[in-house]
Amino acid sequence: MKAKVKYSHRWLFTIMVHYLISVLVPAGNTLQAQGQTFSMKAVKSYPFPTELTSAATGSRIAWAFNEEGLRNIYVSEGPDYEARRLTSYLKDDGQALSSVSLSYDGEWCVYIRGGDFGSNWDDARPVNPAYEPEPPKVQIRSVPFSGGTPRLLGEGENPVISPKGDVVAFVKSKQIWTVAIDGSAEPKKLFIARGSNDSPEWSPDGSKLAFRSNRGDHAFIGIFQDSNTPIVWVDPSFNRDNSPRWSPDGTRLAFVRQPGRGGAPDSILAPRHNPWRIMTANANSGEARMLWKAPETLRGSLPTTQGRTNLHWAAGRIVFLSYHDGWPHLYSLPQEGGEPLLLTPGNFMAEYIKLSADRKWLVFTGNTGNDHLDIDRRHIVRVPVDKASLEVLTPGDGLEWTPAITGDGSRLVYISATAQRPPMPTIMDLKKRKVKILANDILPEKFPTQHLITPAQVIFDAPDGIPIHSTMFNRTNGPEKKPAIIYVHGGPPRQMLLGWHYSSYYSNAYAVNQYLANQGFVVLSVNYRLGIGYGYEFHRPPDGGSRGASEYQDIKAAAEWLAQQSFVDHNRIGIYGGSYGGYLTAMALGRDSKLFAAGVDIHGVHDRTVNRTRSFIFPDQFERAPDAVQALQLAWESSPVSSVDTWTSPVLIIHADDDRNVAFSQSTDLIQRLERKRVPLEYMVIVDDTHHFMMHANQLKVNDAVVEFLLRKLK
Repeated sequence: MKAKVKYSHRWLFTIMVHYLISVLVPAGNTLQAQGQTFSMKAVKSYPFPTELTSAATGSRIAWAFNEEGLRNIYVSEGPDYEARRLTSYLKDDGQALSSVSLSYDGEWCVYIRGGDFGSNWDDARPVNPAYEPEPPKVQIRSVPFSGGTPRLLGEGENPVISPKGDVVAFVKSKQIWTVAIDGSAEPKKLFIARGSNDSPEWSPDGSKLAFRSNRGDHAFIGIFQDSNTPIVWVDPSFNRDNSPRWSPDGTRLAFVRQPGRGGAPDSILAPRHNPWRIMTANANSGEARMLWKAPETLRGSLPTTQGRTNLHWAAGRIVFLSYHDGWPHLYSLPQEGGEPLLLTPGNFMAEYIKLSADRKWLVFTGNTGNDHLDIDRRHIVRVPVDKASLEVLTPGDGLEWTPAITGDGSRLVYISATAQRPPMPTIMDLKKRKVKILANDILPEKFPTQHLITPAQVIFDAPDGIPIHSTMFNRTNGPEKKPAIIYVHGGPPRQMLLGWHYSSYYSNAYAVNQYLANQGFVVLSVNYRLGIGYGYEFHRPPDGGSRGASEYQDIKAAAEWLAQQSFVDHNRIGIYGGSYGGYLTAMALGRDSKLFAAGVDIHGVHDRTVNRTRSFIFPDQFERAPDAVQALQLAWESSPVSSVDTWTSPVLIIHADDDRNVAFSQSTDLIQRLERKRVPLEYMVIVDDTHHFMMHANQLKVNDAVVEFLLRKLK
């Protein structure tokens, strides 16, 4: 691989000494001296499951497994639920598997191979971290559940299988296409419509297709029937419509309506309500009416957690998620209108929400339970669509997420983990409540389950009095005073948990934190404000981000808390993080080098004014926001580059140059500034990989570089 670590000339001597020690001292003695009981490669050997799904009928389920970079589809079915590998992709080439789904009868599995879905831009563009002369394509494929060679259906994204199980609708070049599910015919474009057409939704009988046509300042919901019938445009207006959902009988649609873009420029800095409403429409005429309007409050704004409004047309009711009582909760409305019923009362959030095949139940992931620590965990919760009668199906000290109910209604399938056991697909008999972990036999013997510790919940107050939750990794053995590290997650709408995480990116961070603890560090993973899991005001502070970076005080407070602990050497506190965590790492090193002895900044944002100046100061119109200049100044002051003059601590900067979440130029710019100031600087560039380090080998290189740097600077 071409990725390499480079160092400033002034640090070559230190590195040479470190190298000579590693050569002259036998490896076994070095590991013993450091107290190491497992390697980074071992703790990163876990398989990671994603894309868990079930067929609408029967007992069949499917998911994707990433086994040290080898990504494949696995399936299972009742009554025995034995896991079986369905595909044979046997290279660590960085090609993700996503949009996994099963046909209604469970006979076919459809998926996308390639791309980097979850990026901020260009997620459907090919990824080529293996430097193939001909870059891989982003392709939709299908494979029989019974086994066989995957069939190429075409290039595209957002595949949706028809209820009839014969064709797949998908998006390509901003239009909606269909293709036979067995790949027996070439894909065909259904129609040509202006704008960017996406979000295809089949009617229950498979005879019609609803979609969104995004036209910039406005968006329509369209309904396509066949090539001989004109498209029905649903109540076309100057608004932005999205999320079409069919009624069970296929005669009506529900959708979300937001105001169109435009109007006089408003304040940039002042928080304001982001309005939305739920509409229903006649699927034949397109006539629509408002069913419910969100309260005109900050909390009543369009939700920004996973799935946003999570709109579903259930049995006789419309189900949705809203933040208007201060927590991301589920509500349901009579399908003819009326007052919304709060289904999930309590101080917790709901995410990864699924409707059962009979449309009578919702299952979701929530940070709730009988244990006070459950606010920093995830469990599976079930609630009927017409009654606030929720039940935590998976209580305890484990973590569970992404639930679904099998098509026959007999089983709950989800992914589960503990503090020691990595995530695995799991199935529960809903009557007997008997649980079985699927594919547990593929966990490598080298994985160090018995050496992993249970992180502790730590809560401290920020300077403004807000309680900040953290998880601490600290082995009981070792010296009286240890070096410590702050870990800062990205997002920022994320929450680190008391065990393995449901995101592959943060499961990697969990593995690194376990490894650092095993190397003798105290690691504190901080759930700073702007994150999820603690209510609206914590998630959406008015002075966070580019409006003042109030979240940084939580990071500094975490380091100050560590410095006060009797088991921590206050002179050896480091920090590392990725993405938004890289941003806050750079803020810490720039503003408080006396507190943070060293840090690793992984693809962080460093200048929050880049690409904002024109829209603030020179918008493409006469008017501009009344506080445009003030907002730009505040964005600059909320940027690490504004604190380079006080930055003295050594830093390792890591960035992949096909990053589609944070521009590579953010790190290029910072490095030039730091070199001019002669700040101790090292860096690593990962060529042609993305923000998510799609190749397992590249992620290992990054992890090793992070740990080696922190060991060298702090231990």
